[in-house]
Parts: sequence; C-alpha cells; structure tokens
Amino acid sequence: MHLLSVFSLRNRALIALVTIVVAVFGGVALTNLKQELIPSVQFPQVAIVSAYPGATPEVVSNDVSTKIEQAVQVVPDLESTSATSSTGQSVVSASFDYGSNLASAEDKIQTAVNALSLPDTVQTQIVTGSFDDLPVLQLAVTASGNQEQLVDRLNATAVPDLEKLDGVRQADVFGNPGRRIVITPNEDELAARGLTTQSISNALDDNGTLIPGGTITQDGTTLSVQTGQRIASLDDIRGLPLTASSGSGSSGSSAGGSSTGGSATDSGSASGVPGSTGTATGATGSGDGTAGGTAAGQGRTGASGTATTATGGTGASTASTPTSLGDVATVQIEESPRTSISRVDGKTALTIAITKTQEANTVDVSETVKDALPGIEAKVSGDPQFTVVFDQAPYIQQSIDSLAEEGLLGLGFAVVVILVFLLSWRSTLVTAISIPTSVLLAAIGMQAAGYTLNIITLAALTIAIGRVVDDSIVVIENIKRHLQPGVDRGRAVLDAVREVAGAVTASTLTTVAVFLPVAFVAELVGELFRPFALTVTMALLASLFVSLTIVPVLAYWWLRAPRTHRHAATPTTGSTPTASSSSSSSSASAVPSGPAASSSTGALASADDLHDAGTSDRLRRGYLPVLSWAVGRPALVLVLALVVLGGTAAAVPFVKTNYLGDSGQNTFTVTQDLEPGTSLDEQSDAARKVERVLQDVSGVETVQTTIGSSGQSIQAAFGGGASASVQYNVTTDAGADQTTIQSTARDRIERIDGVGEVSLSSAGGGFGGSSDIEVDVTAPTQSELETAAKQVLSTMRDVDGTTSATSNLSAAEPYLAVQVDRTKAAERGLTETQVGGIVAAAVSPRDTGSVEIDDATLDVYIADPQPPTTIDALKALSIPTASGEVPLTDVATVEQSDGPTTITTSNAVRTATITVTPDSTNLGQAVQNVTQAVDALDLPKGASATIGGVASSQSSAFSQLLLAVLVAILIVYVIMVATFRSLLQPILLLLSVPFAATGALLLQIVTGIPLGVASLIGLLMLVGIVVTNAIVLIDLVNQYRRRGLRVREALIEGATRRLRPILMTALATIFALLPMAIGLTGKSGFISQPLALVVIGGLVSSTLLTLVVLPALYSVVEGFRERRADRKAEREAATEH
Repeated sequence: MHLLSVFSLRNRALIALVTIVVAVFGGVALTNLKQELIPSVQFPQVAIVSAYPGATPEVVSNDVSTKIEQAVQVVPDLESTSATSSTGQSVVSASFDYGSNLASAEDKIQTAVNALSLPDTVQTQIVTGSFDDLPVLQLAVTASGNQEQLVDRLNATAVPDLEKLDGVRQADVFGNPGRRIVITPNEDELAARGLTTQSISNALDDNGTLIPGGTITQDGTTLSVQTGQRIASLDDIRGLPLTASSGSGSSGSSAGGSSTGGSATDSGSASGVPGSTGTATGATGSGDGTAGGTAAGQGRTGASGTATTATGGTGASTASTPTSLGDVATVQIEESPRTSISRVDGKTALTIAITKTQEANTVDVSETVKDALPGIEAKVSGDPQFTVVFDQAPYIQQSIDSLAEEGLLGLGFAVVVILVFLLSWRSTLVTAISIPTSVLLAAIGMQAAGYTLNIITLAALTIAIGRVVDDSIVVIENIKRHLQPGVDRGRAVLDAVREVAGAVTASTLTTVAVFLPVAFVAELVGELFRPFALTVTMALLASLFVSLTIVPVLAYWWLRAPRTHRHAATPTTGSTPTASSSSSSSSASAVPSGPAASSSTGALASADDLHDAGTSDRLRRGYLPVLSWAVGRPALVLVLALVVLGGTAAAVPFVKTNYLGDSGQNTFTVTQDLEPGTSLDEQSDAARKVERVLQDVSGVETVQTTIGSSGQSIQAAFGGGASASVQYNVTTDAGADQTTIQSTARDRIERIDGVGEVSLSSAGGGFGGSSDIEVDVTAPTQSELETAAKQVLSTMRDVDGTTSATSNLSAAEPYLAVQVDRTKAAERGLTETQVGGIVAAAVSPRDTGSVEIDDATLDVYIADPQPPTTIDALKALSIPTASGEVPLTDVATVEQSDGPTTITTSNAVRTATITVTPDSTNLGQAVQNVTQAVDALDLPKGASATIGGVASSQSSAFSQLLLAVLVAILIVYVIMVATFRSLLQPILLLLSVPFAATGALLLQIVTGIPLGVASLIGLLMLVGIVVTNAIVLIDLVNQYRRRGLRVREALIEGATRRLRPILMTALATIFALLPMAIGLTGKSGFISQPLALVVIGGLVSSTLLTLVVLPALYSVVEGFRERRADRKAEREAATEH
C-alpha cells in the first residue's frame, strides 16, 4: 500500500487537484442525496384485501379467507400466511423473506386468487407496500356546504394540480362515502307488465356495451365496425327498454288456461348471498296457472339462483309496446352508505394523502406541496381550508440537521484533542483534513450505491468521524518522528509512510471486517442497518486512502523538521525497526529509537521526543507507577479484573432493553375500541368526548380523527382497525415533552365514562412497526379457543410492566341469525338458499354493475322499495310461495345471536390474539413478565400460547446481532493470528472485548437509556475499535522483546511509549461522539444516542483496563514462557560445562 504514497509524493500537483475534485464532487453528492427518515424497506408481505359487504366474520372466513389462504400455499418461497376475517372484510397476509421477489410473488398470488370461485359480490385487491408508499403529507380539507360537491371540486382542481408537482406520485381524497346510482322498482308496475327485477338487471347487462364487429373496406378505406352505445346519463338508464325474462313467472299474473302447467326460469341474482344457486320448483299449475307463478318470487327482488315455476297453458301476457325502465322504477344518484367519518379538531373534514415517486426527495416534495397550497386553495371554489395534519419533512429535516450539527461539534472536539496531544497546529490541520475528505468520499460512494441521507446513514457518518482520523494520526506521528534536521524531507515522509502503511491497512481492514456479519442479519434490522454498516465501511476505507495519499503530500508541504536540542544526539533514520507487519491502527507509529538492553534509560532522545516531552512525560510519569504495580502484582490485578467482569454480569439484570426505540416524532396515536356492533353515529358521539379531552391537553397541536374504515388499502392490509374502532392521530408542538403529554392524555381519558377501551402508542413504535406484545393462542375447537383466550387475557391484565391488554375474542359482535326450516320451506316450494336470497335482496341493495357518467364511474344498485329496518319488519318480510305470500317467520326463525368480532387464522389454524401494551420504559422486563405469566398458565388440553409481536422481533434481532458480534470476534481473531503468527497472543488481545462490554452496560444503566438494536450495533463496532488499543500495546512490546529486552522491561517501555497514541485515538473518538451521547442539540435521535453511549462507555473501560490488565496478563503468560526458556538455557549451559 505504500506505493500509493510513492505515487502521491511524485505527483503532488495531481493529488492536490484530486483533493479539490473530491471536495467538489463530494459536496455535490452530499447535497444531492435524497433526504428520507429511514432507508426504504420493502415489506416482505403481500396482502389480499377482500370486501364482502354485509357478511359476518364467520361467513367471510368460510367463503373468502379460508379459500384464499389455501390457494396461496402453492406460491414459491412462501414463509407463512395469516388471515383476519371481520364484518364485511377479509385480509389474508402472505409473508416472505426480506429480499424476495415480491413482484413475481404478487403475480402468482393474483393468478391463484383469480382461479378461485368466490361469491359474486366479493371485490378483491392485492396490496404490497414499502415505506415509500406511506404518505409524505396528509392534508385535511374543511369547507361549508355540501361535502359531495367539495369532493368534486377537489378532484377537478386540487388533485390534478397536486399531481403535477415535481415528485408527487399520487394525491388521493379520503373521507367521502362516494355516490352510487340506485334503482328502486315499483313492484305493482312490474307485476302489471309481467316483469321482474331480473328484467331490470338484464336491461343493464344487455345495453351500454360497445361490441366490435370487424372491419369493412370501401373505396380503399378500411372502417372498423362498432355496435352499441354507452350509457352516459340517468336518462339513458331510464330509457332502457325492458323485456320479460324467459318465463319469469314473477307476479303470477300470466294468463292461460291449460290444465297442465309448463315451466319457466327466473335466473335472478340476489345481493350478498354467496354461491346461492339452486332450483326452486313451484307447484304444478292448473287452470290459469296462477298458483305456480306465485311460488317463484312474486313482487320481491327474487332469490339468487334458478326458480322453476309452473305456468299456465295459454301463454304469458305481454305488453304491446316496450316498457322503459323509468316506467316501472325510479332512478337517482344517492350518497353511498357512510362507513367512516373523518374529522380534524372536531370538524368534519376530507383527507388528501400525498405520496411521492420513488426517486423523489421527501423534504423537497413536502416543501413543494406546501408552497403550492395557497394557490391551489384559492383555485378551489367554496372557500375551503387546507390544513397539514401530517408531514414527514419537519422531523426528517430536524433529525438530519441535529445529527449534522452534532457531527460538526464532534469534529471540532476531535481536532482539539489532537491539538492537545500533537502540540502543533500544522500537524493538527493535516490530520483534521482527513475527516471532511473521508466523509465527502463516503458521500460519493453513498450516491453511487443509491443510498439516501437519513437518520441511519447520517448516524453512520457521524459515528465514523471519530474513527476516520485514526489512520492519519498514525501516519502524521510517524512522519514527525522521521523529520530530522539534515534528512531529505521527501525521503523522510516516504520512509515514515512505508513503515506504517501495512499496519494502517491491516488495522482498517480489521475494523471494517466486523461489519461483515451485518450482511447476514435478516428481517427488518438487517434491512435498516445494512446501509449503516456499508456507510461506515466506505468512510473508513476513504480514511485509509486519504492517510496514504493526501496526508503525506500535505505533510511534505506543511511540516518541517524540528531544531535539534543541544542536549540531544541526532539519531540515524535507520535506527527505527519496521512495523509494517503490524495490524494496529495506531500501533503503526514507528518504534522510537531503539532501546538498549536495559529499560528506558538507555534510549537516545531525539529532538522530536524532547519537543513532545511536555505532554508525554507528564502522561508517562503518571502512568509508570500504575504500570509497575500491575506488572509486579499480576495475580492481584487479574483477580480484580475478574471481580469487575463478575460485577458486569451481576449488573445485566438492571439494564433496560427495548427493540428499535421510540422514533421521537412529535406525533402519537390513540386507539379507541367500542363495543362491537356500535353504530357509526354512536361511535361518533363517543369520539367527541375523547376529542375534547385531547384538544385540551397542553402541547397538543392537531387531533385527526378517523371513525370506521379510512378506505386506504395500505392501512387495511397492514393494520386496519376493527369495525368499532376510532383512531386519533395527535400532532404536538415540536418542542413539547412527548412523555408528559401522553401521560396527561392517558390519565384524563381514563376518567371519561362510556368511551370503551382506549390505548396510546408512540408514532410508529420504531419505524412504523407495532410496539405491542402479542400472545397467540390456538386450540382444537372454537369453544376451547375462547376459553383459553379469556384465561390468557385475564392473566395479562395483571402483569407488571404493562399498561393494557385486549383480545380479539374478548367481545362478541351481535348479528341476526335467520335459521331456515328446510322442511317448511320445501313444503312451500322453496330452498334454504332461495329464502336467503330473498332476505338479502330485501335488506341490502343488489350491485348490478357500473356505468360511467360525467367521467365518474358509479356503481348501480337495485334496491327494495320497502326494505325492513327493524327486527320485527324482517320477521314480517313477505316470502312468495306456491300458495301465496307468507311472512318470513313461517319458514324461518329470526334471532339475535353473538359471534366473534374477528376470526384470525395462522397457516390455516384458527387463533386468538391477546395484545399487551408494555410500559415504554423497559420492554425487556415486560416481555419477561409476560413470558413467565404465560408459562404459569394451565390452559385447556390441546391449547397453546406463544409470544409474538414486538417481543418476537426483539428476540430475533438480539439473537442475530449477538451472533454477529461473536462472528466479528472470530474474524478479528483470524486476522490477528495471521498478523502475529501466534494462536495465544490474539486471545490475550481479545480480552479487551469483555471489558468494553463493562463500560457499555454501566453507562446504559447510569443514563437509563434502554439497550436496543442500536446499542448492539455499537457493541459490534466496539469489537473492531477496542482491539486496536490492545494491538497498539502488544505489537510494540513484541518488537522490543525481539530486540533483546526482558518481558518486564519490554512491557514498561512499550506501554509507556504507546500510551500517547492509545489515549489520542480513544479520546478523539470519545469526544467526537460526545455531542450525540449527551444530545447536545436536544434532538440527538433514537439511533445515534444509544449507539454513541455504548461506544464511549466501551472505549473508556477497555482503554483503562487494557493499559493495566493486559500488561499484567501478558507478564504472566510470556513471563512463564520466558522463565521456562531461561531454565532450558541454564540446563543446556550446565550440560556444556
């Protein structure tokens, strides 16, 4: 590697130009990096979201979820499936490994779902998502007047203008129920004209379609033939001609006289009744055939399936002129039934969710949209008010600015430390230049790798600041030792760099190598921290390049040989032994002028030694007595070291732990669960109480309320709420104390009556994931599952360290069960399916397709003119039979029953989930308490309970990262064995690692910062950092021993000589990280602070103990080998004499 220095010194002008180019291109790259909150991660899940209006969870599970879950099992690389069936909705989630080809998986799932035979009214959507799919901005729009008209104005003006802005991918309006076309038949008119509702359905199906008819060539021109005309207005629908369905028998009014009844078919389709095909055979008609006609569906909208009825003999009566649809039904546009309510600060509002393109910068998109809002707001008529209720940009910008500020402060602190030790502003400046140059080179690498500037990669750059200066310190210190009066400056610089080039390279590669295991860390942690590891790696490799190219050139230009002290002898340049085989980052400093056979008194003092004597001598004088005591009493020192390690192990239970930690955003979420079956209006009334409380909490800025389903597919697929759930997204003042606000809000809400169960959680729980512990319960039967779930829930509510516990089986949802008496129905010529179809068609409008009117696609429904709105009305519903109309209660019973609010399955096995919200201060303790409580349960036979949710994520991440630490230690050991050519000495050096853990854990305990994933990444870094200090010491001691010094003399001489570079590199790193560790800017970030604390604590303890314990241990091991060698030499000498 020293050839780089040779080339650099021979081409100094070129290196200067390269440095300028690096500065320019690095600055451009740094400013052009996209600013994001975190690296974009593709969720390894494909969700199949199905809407099944009006269906109970049981029906949804049987007819939709189970079929889909079984169908996707054939998809390659599938890891697991889960399904949640709730009223009117099914969500089936297929999970894959991170990094899987989700596009291919999505295609295969789509194919499998398309092959299924699902109920006609089921609408299925396949959803995948990443962090890029989350809204950059959410706008609340309020205005007086008709909300439907406001939606039209927004879609016509605001949405197109927003989507034209740079970087905006899509702007979607939510919160409006939408519109639909409702056709309400007049049953008397239909009966009088011999028609049925199927005639209306047929008219809609048979008209409004453009049919290609080939081509005709005439006079050299080829013309396409197209038949048909689209339906473009309500008048077009009203004007559709109706024809009687083939033998419809709908009203029993067909005249005829044959005594032998014929047959007729009514192929009417009923709304909401899946798979309701079948045959209802009417009574055989006699005379005029009216009895048979009545059986098939007089008046009502008809059962699904085929109804075969008897008709009279002389034929059906038909109208002389075609009947228009408008003659027998009303056609109008109505607002769709409202399933959700959206409010902002208590006012009804629409929400516009804005997402960005993949290549766009989140901060730029946010600023662009906000700058354009006044103009867009003015263009929309009706004086609407746009309010930003969610914005990623401020927190991203604040986090990046804070980390950048802390990084600059750390740079300044590191430079001061270097200046204090080197006592030369020229040397300090040369060394300090390596920091910005390395960072800019790393920025170029980040842009080439497609990385963004986010809190993960910026934390990596900030952490690297303390380490990138290490190589340059080594090179500069050695150059200073070689610059002597009378020695050619170029030759001195080149010799100095040649001595340490191999060592600097090896030590940098050692530090970089510890990040290799991160590449194999799976799941979310691996996806998030892989960019961290690669960014640090690029910065360290850049620092190596800078130290071997730019630093020698700057040293040649700026450093001068010191004047020889009149009491010092001038050493020869060849008196320094080579250190090129060393692997130390700081050990690479050349060995000072060779020691004599005795201790330090025999060494010649160079002018440079005397120049640095002020600082170095004071350090040595303070360190020498401690070192001599440690080497003289190694057994006592080792016992004390074991006590320290034992104390560390004893302190482990006092360490708080978490997973990814709270993101620190100025938002939090409140979830309100009401009794299942609570109407939307009652939910709204209950939500008003919570809204008022939240708005009165000091520090709360905005309260966005969503009652019911928001309609956003991402939310439905990856965590939509229950049917009786209200969600509040609370935005607080930027400088507010989140813990205090949430605690105040929780206390006040708990005092309110009639608001159900309310829980609070910080935004994201760490990168958008849930912060809850989940206990998954399985059992052979539904009744045993309910029993086991209740038992687990009761226990979880009393667990220490948790704030709440809920179960998706804890409450039943009421529904009306219509139990058809099959015998009675058959006596009246009906089947169970046909009765169900008549009921469904009467209660819910039937979807018959869609038409496009005024550029808007509207669904078309056929509604019963007098739908039952009460239980009594449903019981009295007229059911047409062969003998005339009878009430529903003649063929069925109608009872109110209770069923599960949701039905969940995991890999097709029915489960119940108990969700436990832990105390945010110590997730690890809460998980331990929950685990112990679950283990102590006596569940019914065949039932089981397993811990999941954030507990599973934490356990998986910790085990993988701890394994990565062990692998990193093994890698470092292999590199040291290759360097020292010894199996034993590298083991001595690795003893620095447990001492690093001592300081790291103690600092976590003292500060109260939980140990999480970021802390373990810091521990991984420590493996590469702290071993360097040990290498620094042992490398020089070995060199002294090879020159003839005894073990004790070599230890004292080497340790005192290496004291300054060890302290310099350690303190430079510590002070560079200090602003992040103490949160000097107040917005340190939940990633950087715990990581910095671990590195600082580990460096302090490992450095102090390495300077004392390692010499003692070395003296024991090598002293034994030395004494054995002495005895052997004595025996050989005695033999010779």
